[in-house]
Amino acid sequence: QVQLVESGGGLVQPGGSLRLSCAASGFTFSSYAMSWYRQAPGKERELVAVISGAGGGRNYARSVMGRFAISRDNARDTVYLQMNSLKPEDTAVYYCKAVVSGKSWWGQGTQVTVSS
Repeated sequence: QVQLVESGGGLVQPGGSLRLSCAASGFTFSSYAMSWYRQAPGKERELVAVISGAGGGRNYARSVMGRFAISRDNARDTVYLQMNSLKPEDTAVYYCKAVVSGKSWWGQGTQVTVSS
């Protein structure tokens, strides 16, 4: 059974940083791309960043480019999202996602609130 567990969210002031983690289990982690999404209140869930299985390919939403960095540790079956220069509009629940055997699997999400 695929499981994804996010952690690392919290309250941070504008301009601050957070690092999110997503621990995966139940599948061969290094064989699959991983992605981070976010959903703000009243808005649709949107893709933030994606990383290839080996970690060499990364893509970002334009709104976070240059501020966020996705990475992974295949020895620990964990994907990370380093978020710098946070803005109030980054406030959302952040989810990690894996597509395994044609099915999308999601974590429970972690809340990020950017506010002074």
